[in-house]
Amino acid sequence: MTGLLFVIAALAAPAAGNSAAVSGELKAWHRVTLTVPGPEASETAATNPFRDYRLDVEFSRPGKRYLVPGFYAADGNAAETGADRGNCWRANFTPDAPGQWSYRVSFRTGRDVAMTDDAAAGEPAGADGATGTFSVAPSDKSAPDHRGAGMLRYTGGRYLQFAGSSQFYLKGGADSPENFLAYADFDGTTARYKAAQQRKGEALSQGLHRYEPHAADWKPDDPTWRGGKGKNIIGALNYLASRGMNSVYFLTMNVEGDGRDVWPWIEPDARDRYDASKLDQWEIVFSHMDRLGLLLHVVTQETENDQLLDGGELGPERRLYYRELVARFAHHPALVWNLGEENTNTTEQLKAFCRYLDAIDAYDHPIVVHTYPGKYDEVYTPLLGFPQFYGPSLQMGRMERTHAETVKWVERSAASGRPWYVCHDEVGPADTGVKPDSLDADHDGVRRHVLWGNLLGGGSGCEWYFGYKYPHNDLNCEDWRSRERLWDQTRWALEFFQQQLPFTEMQPADELTAAADDYCFARPGEVYAVYLPAGDSTELELAQGRYSVGWYNPRQGGELVAGTVETLSGPGRASLGRPVKDDGKDWVALVRKQR
Repeated sequence: MTGLLFVIAALAAPAAGNSAAVSGELKAWHRVTLTVPGPEASETAATNPFRDYRLDVEFSRPGKRYLVPGFYAADGNAAETGADRGNCWRANFTPDAPGQWSYRVSFRTGRDVAMTDDAAAGEPAGADGATGTFSVAPSDKSAPDHRGAGMLRYTGGRYLQFAGSSQFYLKGGADSPENFLAYADFDGTTARYKAAQQRKGEALSQGLHRYEPHAADWKPDDPTWRGGKGKNIIGALNYLASRGMNSVYFLTMNVEGDGRDVWPWIEPDARDRYDASKLDQWEIVFSHMDRLGLLLHVVTQETENDQLLDGGELGPERRLYYRELVARFAHHPALVWNLGEENTNTTEQLKAFCRYLDAIDAYDHPIVVHTYPGKYDEVYTPLLGFPQFYGPSLQMGRMERTHAETVKWVERSAASGRPWYVCHDEVGPADTGVKPDSLDADHDGVRRHVLWGNLLGGGSGCEWYFGYKYPHNDLNCEDWRSRERLWDQTRWALEFFQQQLPFTEMQPADELTAAADDYCFARPGEVYAVYLPAGDSTELELAQGRYSVGWYNPRQGGELVAGTVETLSGPGRASLGRPVKDDGKDWVALVRKQR
């Protein structure tokens, strides 16, 4: 399978004239690639192929239209050849339905034409005006493959939903290493990383990722590039998915940041020259994530560099950066744009970023922003109700505040008329995060306060940050097995919600219980989930009816078990009893109306 789709595209690429070639798996929710010819160019040509050419392709069927930005693809097979020159431009498209589709090409050239919103700017180039049709079949994939589930979308509620399967999404995954893409097998990474460090007179703070502990997790049918490169990063993703995780958080640019080892350009100090072969190799990795059911949480900058492009404004460098990311990667079905980790841009800048991303992303992927603990009100309050913003990416300095902060933004966003997708993406303290299993085998605090605190507050889930104090941390993690017990606990929580609860119809309702330290999530009169951190009993305020009581063990998963009380009657307060296997640790009582 090595580089298969890129090889197909290269074979289909036109050699001359105004023709265009369609390639890929022509199925709903799969990537379809249109390759068009243009002038011979290179990554370093005087006429800059990234800013002085602009490819846009309109894909349409009756009643539906997508305007998709394109990108310079060098020789059309750069992931395999390492090419930095060629005459291929490309647009990636994800059709939302089977049937007949049409395309129309707009290909313009002119100084800085890629950074303007004027459709008529510049002059026609290459295949401008080319049209054609192609037929799309239904997808042949099934869960967890996102190509079987369809595009993950905001549909007006606090949970994202897959357009094909209609399933609602709850997140569990890795926030670390944040420099996941600082991988030695990507083109233009190792030598340029060392050179950049030496130019600045800095010692190499860490090596690039090699993910050698995951070499055995690669499978013979999995992709590689350039003669077998990439096996370890693909194996790492295989492992994470095997534990039931469904999301990965990663920076696409950390120049001048913590790691200083990820950039999409031909050099870390470049701003308008993109590395075609490296980005094609990123695409191989991201496509494998689609197959595994892993969401792409794309973090576009961090606090140390959020003023790097255009002094923090939406200027030409930032426009080009966003356009390249959207053109190359927005076709992936499950993707969230994050405007920055611990972000310091102003409200007006954030709104401008949101408007621009929303305008160029044909699929309307959700846009979020991450901020410092204690800055929530300052950053998020002015964004309430803003139509191109989708929710907070919460960093909690004190994990004990997770539930209250989640409930606050769930309720405040609902009151604004635009409910938010509220996730917990960084657990504090910053130096600790989630410790390795070898140092914290049970993860009691993280499980109690963060995982169940977020989910039972109406949040959409968690990604796990590894701090900087312990082995396999936020910058140097090589082995995701270092937190295997937490992956399992996360999977069990997600299974409980997906299998036992109508969670999209439920609300945080802590006021319904007598205990001060529990969490209650309810659809009153129908179903109640009560998390008891020490297994103690409490009283629950019930609506009229008769109810069953079962107990779920968040430390082991599995089936519901019996307790000392099997049925309850309402209205009024009733004692939940205790689980028969009560061990003094956390349990979840599931109370359901009997029919």
